[in-house]
Amino acid sequence: MPLVKMSDLLAKAKTDGYAVGSFSVANMEMVLGVLKAVEETKSPAIIQIAEVRLNHSPLELIGPLMVAAAKNSSMPVAVHFDHGKTEEKIRQALEIGFTSVMFDGSHLPFEENAAKTAEIKRIAAEYGADCEGEIGCVGGSEDGSEDIAINCTSPAQAAEFYAKTGVDALAVAIGNAHGNYKQAPKLRFDILEQTAKCVDAPLVLHGGTGILPDDFRKCISLGIHKINIATATFDRVEQSVRAAYESEKIKGYYDLHTAEIEGAYKNALEHIEIFGCANKA
Repeated sequence: MPLVKMSDLLAKAKTDGYAVGSFSVANMEMVLGVLKAVEETKSPAIIQIAEVRLNHSPLELIGPLMVAAAKNSSMPVAVHFDHGKTEEKIRQALEIGFTSVMFDGSHLPFEENAAKTAEIKRIAAEYGADCEGEIGCVGGSEDGSEDIAINCTSPAQAAEFYAKTGVDALAVAIGNAHGNYKQAPKLRFDILEQTAKCVDAPLVLHGGTGILPDDFRKCISLGIHKINIATATFDRVEQSVRAAYESEKIKGYYDLHTAEIEGAYKNALEHIEIFGCANKA
């Protein structure tokens, strides 16, 4: 199965009423774990990395690995650059072969966000790639370093933003936040429902870690068709490694390698079931 575009995966998800998991990865083991779950469940998927993670996983190293893994999967897999902040890194991801990029201008004034997102959409199109934007402000930060307040999406602004940018997917803020929640979030399903009615693009939910399964399913029924999972993956890999050490299963490097893969695999497996995308490839 060749490397695919995000828009192709999300168009089918929108038609058939499920969501595609977009799983953040940081190393080869996480990539292998996610794709093991994808192959086993016959699911479409997106693997992604955010710009803030590049200090730990340089794009010139992790990027080609992600693209090669997607190309070698028997299932349709897109490769996404998440929360792009700079044109330099977005262009680098596109040169490597990523099939979609996100420009995160949610911290900018509306008009500036729309203008810069439209420019990134134009650049992505030159590479035959898709572009995701964000309107409103999802809480927290992708790497947990900032406590950014939630600013819920305005459905009217979302419609205007979409008209100005033509993005292939639109991330919305409905009470969701990056990182681990201290308690289950109270999502604004009313905002989601109104936004879905005035924006044709598939909607994206960031900050998926800790959202209850029934809330995920309700979001999907109201127009969410891409769900980002990052913190849950990193946490599950760390927990898997810790448990393997505590049970004395790790006798050498390759036992550690196996424990990391297993953590990413089990996390992806659980979310694929919740998102309803098993057997949808």
